[in-house]
Amino acid sequence: MSESNLSTGGHAAYMEESPYAIPSRKLTMWLFIISDAVTFGALLFAYGYVRAASPDWPAPFKFSPSILNVMIMTVILITSSLTMLGAVDAAKAGDKPKTMRFLFSTMLLGAIFAGLHLREWMGLIHEGVRLFQNPWGSSLFGATFFSITGLHLLHVISGIVALAVIARGYSRGSLSAGHVETTGLYWHFVDVVWMFVVPMVYLLNIAR
Repeated sequence: MSESNLSTGGHAAYMEESPYAIPSRKLTMWLFIISDAVTFGALLFAYGYVRAASPDWPAPFKFSPSILNVMIMTVILITSSLTMLGAVDAAKAGDKPKTMRFLFSTMLLGAIFAGLHLREWMGLIHEGVRLFQNPWGSSLFGATFFSITGLHLLHVISGIVALAVIARGYSRGSLSAGHVETTGLYWHFVDVVWMFVVPMVYLLNIAR
């Protein structure tokens, strides 16, 4: 092998690996996740503060159908994490058909979650809840609820789009198992965020 080839190979390896032997794309994803976690943390903290400071904070989720819907959404999202794990494991094993099945299952579950979430929104809007309007009490409820759940829903939809892009690239051989794994990190992060949103935004409002 010539010196120029060695140099080119070394440069490619350097571009692909971080100084800590972590693939660059994975390191970038972790940095994004950390910054995004700070954003969600700040929003949830603000929600908790405003909720505690508002004596007329509403309890729109005290009825069992609403909470049942949230629990179904939660089960769907947890299941999607399991299918995403299956996709990553299958990709690492080089099983392309199995990887594709798991990726499509994850996308389908994510789409069902998004559909249920939008149905919940439509129900609240039908009851008169708006960004700065709330027939049940504090007008800040709508602003905080739609901001937090809307941002999370945007992440879910972005994740579905990312999975579709990864699935297409992986099926054509232009993307590797590493790309599937990195996208999986993002999907699991979205699921973990939901595990904080449910108790803060939904369950604490039952007994309000």
